[in-house]
Amino acid sequence: MVAVGTVQNATVVALVAFGTFFLAVGTVGLLRFPNVYNRMHATSKPTTLGTAAVFLAGFVRFGPGGAGLASLIGIVFLFLTVPTGAHMISRAAQKTGVEFLGSVTWPTERDD
Repeated sequence: MVAVGTVQNATVVALVAFGTFFLAVGTVGLLRFPNVYNRMHATSKPTTLGTAAVFLAGFVRFGPGGAGLASLIGIVFLFLTVPTGAHMISRAAQKTGVEFLGSVTWPTERDD
């Protein structure tokens, strides 16, 4: 029979490895992509998933009280702020005249 502590430790290690992988992918995207729109996408999507996995590892390790609760609150805060920040960055880049690459354009506003 497998001890509960062993399963818990294996889960924590797996979540931290998963999170570290996605954080590394986001970092590589930040360094390699050419403009603010691509970089914003490369950092917001995988780093949200990676950071949430690391927070979840903290919850598994520390349980539902104390530091575990702080991990869950961190996940909620992350999912509320990252999309909002990415949207604000893209709109600010668009308003300051940063162009897309290739044939991509902003949608035109309709007169209804």
